[in-house]
Amino acid sequence: MREHNTLSIFDGKHIRKLWHNNEWWFSVIDVVAILTDQIDSLTARKYWNKLSQRLREEGSEVVTFCHQLKLPADDGKFRETDCANTEGIFRIIQSIPSKKAEPLKLWLAKVGYERVQEIGDPELAQKRMREIYKAKGYSQDWIEKRVRGIAVRDELTDEWKKRNVGAEREYAILTAEISKATFGMTPREYKEFKGLKKENLRDHMDDLELIFSMLGERVTTEITRTKEARGFNDCHIAAAEGGEVAGNARKDAEKKIGKSVVTHENYLNQHEKEKRKYVGMKKT
Repeated sequence: MREHNTLSIFDGKHIRKLWHNNEWWFSVIDVVAILTDQIDSLTARKYWNKLSQRLREEGSEVVTFCHQLKLPADDGKFRETDCANTEGIFRIIQSIPSKKAEPLKLWLAKVGYERVQEIGDPELAQKRMREIYKAKGYSQDWIEKRVRGIAVRDELTDEWKKRNVGAEREYAILTAEISKATFGMTPREYKEFKGLKKENLRDHMDDLELIFSMLGERVTTEITRTKEARGFNDCHIAAAEGGEVAGNARKDAEKKIGKSVVTHENYLNQHEKEKRKYVGMKKT
């Protein structure tokens, strides 16, 4: 089963979660931070370390429900962190006195139920995704490109998996190769260019940036298949070639439109839909 890393929001705060072995696993630190009203992960981690030590000394089974799984950290890298499935998180919640315990239990139950629904009807996942982006202030045109980009990305990573490329680390290297050839920057450099930190880079791309991202990954998928690439090295060459095709197309487009496709613009302070309206007003 492919693992899906994602973020969910409870009470305005992020909870990292991972679809692993056919169930959701949640970041214990993120849950502890919410229950204890901690403002940073370091303080929450210290709280959890003390709590888990006490629980072990008491012979509690709570800690045995936790496993080290890789989740994205603040610096964008995937690092091992304590995670627990829904049952484990429920037990941790019971160990921490908090007014947010009951609302968090209801939220966890809802998350689990929605996932079961999505497995039975995958279109529900896309529908919910569209609703989330719409609530964040994105236009319908942008949302459709973003959803399509996710599908293109999934198709590429499926291909890498079938061809024994490796895991998340190798995927990140290949993705950086495509991005470098397409935009002249790795995703990390691109995020710095846009003034982003923990935010998802593609959630802060405009239409053209999304289109060329898709082009680089879609062409890479086709090259990988056509050349029957096997292993990391073959797929690395395909990634460079796919990114080059998209990069050349980007440069040609920039000559025609007279401006760079790569932009500092982000949607941190102004919604995409609002920016789209502003650009349209300037043109008229």
